[in-house]
Amino acid sequence: MSETSNAAAKTPVDFWFDPLCPWAWMTSRWVLEVEKVRDIEVRWHIMSLAVLNEDKLDQLPEEYRDMLATKAWKPIRVVTAAWQKHGADVLGPLYTALGTRFHNQGEGPTVEAIAAALDEVGLPADLIDYADQEDFEFDAELRASHKEGIEKVGQEVGTPVIAVPGPDGEQIAFFGPVVTPAPKGEDAARLWDGTLAVASVPGFYEIKRTRTKGPDFSNL
Repeated sequence: MSETSNAAAKTPVDFWFDPLCPWAWMTSRWVLEVEKVRDIEVRWHIMSLAVLNEDKLDQLPEEYRDMLATKAWKPIRVVTAAWQKHGADVLGPLYTALGTRFHNQGEGPTVEAIAAALDEVGLPADLIDYADQEDFEFDAELRASHKEGIEKVGQEVGTPVIAVPGPDGEQIAFFGPVVTPAPKGEDAARLWDGTLAVASVPGFYEIKRTRTKGPDFSNL
């Protein structure tokens, strides 16, 4: 079988992320681990915590409101501009470069970290100019991608959103799973299999327990 045929046989997994979210980052590293042990191919899309929460800012804690105002817009604007000007294939590598700096290395979503990530993946340095572009050139495209992901899963969730083909061919979408640290190898595969199993049950909506641990980046 040719390489093209092998790629065509892989199950597409659509993954919506905001590079600011540490929990989405953990889930994304897990999905990439699953890609090594299951016949899936991840397709990256953007969503935005700033867009998700812009109509309910008065309901949020002050610290979270400040975070959205000062940190959330810069990276997602740059990622959106990179996608629009250089194609969807840049999303995965750029997300990895950004997330490694923001989360693993503890740099946070600074302009310096974003610029370094652009340089790492060979994207033009002037994309950083979009970080502070308040009248954002690609705002409509950002919102359309966000809307596509959130409409698949519902309004009461955040990032990440994952969508996979269901038994009837239509996509099944779900939020999460929220997990730390990101499982490796067969542990990653087992969580994937179980997530698909529960998500495919008609009428299934939620499994949840209280988080007692923050994001653990030590094995990434």
